[in-house]
Amino acid sequence: MLRDLFANEGLKAENNPIVRPFVIAEAGVNHEGDMETAFRLIAEAKEGGADAIKFQTYKANTIVVKDSPSYWDLTKEPTDSQYKLFQKYDKFWKKEFETLARRCDEEGIEFMSTPFDEESAFFINDLVSTHKISSSDITNRPFIELISDFGKPILLSTGASYLSEIQDAISWVDGKGTPLCLMHCVLNYPTPNDRANLARISGLKSAFPNHLIGYSDHTLPEEMQTCMIAGMLGATIIEKHFTHDKTLPGNDHYHAMDKEDLKRFRSLWKKTGILLGSSDVTSHQEEDKSRKYARRSLVANCSIAMGEIVTEKMLTWKRPALGISPSEYGNLLGKEALVDIAEDTTLQWEMFQSN
Repeated sequence: MLRDLFANEGLKAENNPIVRPFVIAEAGVNHEGDMETAFRLIAEAKEGGADAIKFQTYKANTIVVKDSPSYWDLTKEPTDSQYKLFQKYDKFWKKEFETLARRCDEEGIEFMSTPFDEESAFFINDLVSTHKISSSDITNRPFIELISDFGKPILLSTGASYLSEIQDAISWVDGKGTPLCLMHCVLNYPTPNDRANLARISGLKSAFPNHLIGYSDHTLPEEMQTCMIAGMLGATIIEKHFTHDKTLPGNDHYHAMDKEDLKRFRSLWKKTGILLGSSDVTSHQEEDKSRKYARRSLVANCSIAMGEIVTEKMLTWKRPALGISPSEYGNLLGKEALVDIAEDTTLQWEMFQSN
């Protein structure tokens, strides 16, 4: 389960090999209030290889005032106010989310949901191992402290935040002793590639070495390159909007990934893992032949008579490495030859006096 990542201190070690990120399919409200669609999203997220599927839990009247303006691309989502948009998708509540949690258990995928008010926070707490707090609540101290009091790990998105705001939020969570993962995030839907700022993952890791760092992605899925790079930069958890049909109208369908994108990511990551291999700094058995035949030995640069003392002019180095290593060059100088040695002979220690 996701909470297990927080118990694995090895994930925080800078010299650890890169591990596959925990992938969250962010279904949000793409079920649009239909339980069968929600079940389909769960099944397809599992089929695609997601580790968890996450929904959103809210009521329009507790999240936004009625005259709150829209801030999204109206050509993609024509609803002209936040209240109207949230009202369209706030039909699921406690009973429905309990049903979704049971279905996730049956499918073998972890259930998550982001709460947006106190009531939903309490009943969602009974259904999840880990909480998610959206970027929109990063300055909401009472809500962050409420969630922290549950004692379960928290994923906190950091979209549209200044460093000082992130520091404040961390202090509220740390004050409760609650495990925390900071999610790099850009609050643009979709986020243009030149605004993804994936280097901020490294910045967050440097600034907050005692916390896990993840990535909440809003770029177009394309070839899932953004998520791949985020993982390579050390994002422990990756979250991305998820849909069963990217052609559907609405704010969270057109920039979401689907099950085929998920499969592509898992396949690419598997190939990447093969390429990464081990972080151990050593020569591998498959390289033994190259060590022997591509490296060099000390070789007689001229004929050396028995009894002669070895000088620099008498030595050169050539392949293969079947004799004295050039690393012993200084130790061979000054040695007396015990036998006659022909030019271009690969030198062996038994040809020389031992002291």
